[in-house]
Amino acid sequence: MRIATWNVNSLNARLEAVGQWLDRAAPDILLMQETKLADGDVPEMAFRMAGYELVHHGQGRWNGVAIASRVGLDEPVVRNFGDGPIDQAVGGRDEQTEDAFDPFAEARMISALAGGVRVVSLYAPNGRMLGSTWYEGKLLWFERLARWLEETAHPGQAVLLGGDLNVTPSDDDVWDAARAHGSTHVSEPERAALARLCDWGLVDLYRLRQPASDRFSWYDYRAGMFHRNEGMRIDLLYGTRSVAQRVVWAEIDREARKGPPTPSDHAPVVIDLDEPGKPFDAGWDEALARISKRTKPR
Repeated sequence: MRIATWNVNSLNARLEAVGQWLDRAAPDILLMQETKLADGDVPEMAFRMAGYELVHHGQGRWNGVAIASRVGLDEPVVRNFGDGPIDQAVGGRDEQTEDAFDPFAEARMISALAGGVRVVSLYAPNGRMLGSTWYEGKLLWFERLARWLEETAHPGQAVLLGGDLNVTPSDDDVWDAARAHGSTHVSEPERAALARLCDWGLVDLYRLRQPASDRFSWYDYRAGMFHRNEGMRIDLLYGTRSVAQRVVWAEIDREARKGPPTPSDHAPVVIDLDEPGKPFDAGWDEALARISKRTKPR
């Protein structure tokens, strides 16, 4: 079974790219983030035509998470940690105002049973600036995630959390830890929040098969960062040990970050359970060789 996570950065804008990638990589389960759609506007028919069921939790032009599966989607479907509906009038607009920021008023979590695994699609708050209300709200959101996991699941179950978590697990997941120091995504409290999930019983599934420190899932759109491989690994797949024992392959699809069509600023992260899925070339060997040659001292 192939499971992937991808921050698509607007499902409407990226629908053609997502459709092409479903055909290219053939995931059995795709977790999506930042769909930027209300539930009633989701292009569900396009996914059904491709053979996927879809559940979605959104709020219009901001945030939004989804699960697409061709191996079934079963109840219970949990949205917003089961804390009740979000206010559709809040979210993106109010997140621009620091004093009004409420991470629990935003569509950032959805969970369902798919292929015998409890899968959870997550879109963590960005955090913006250390010490800000946005940053403190991010840490509170991670605390709520950890409590939800502790209260509703058990490490002995097959559980997988995936998504844009907006945190790098370690300095190996940043193109230049010294340049990133002092900003969000690399701070100790954020990393401690990830470590709490691992202490509960989760494993970094990608790292089981990909120890290299030069592959990233997110690159700023600013000119040259992608081509210089200056990115971060903030799109993560964490699973319990029963899931981890089944992982046979993992990759970040760099080619999907290139386009065309117009790409997201994130690349899909993919794992295979039990046996390898459909082969595809993620483009890393050629890219890293080219970058190494260009940056080699003369």
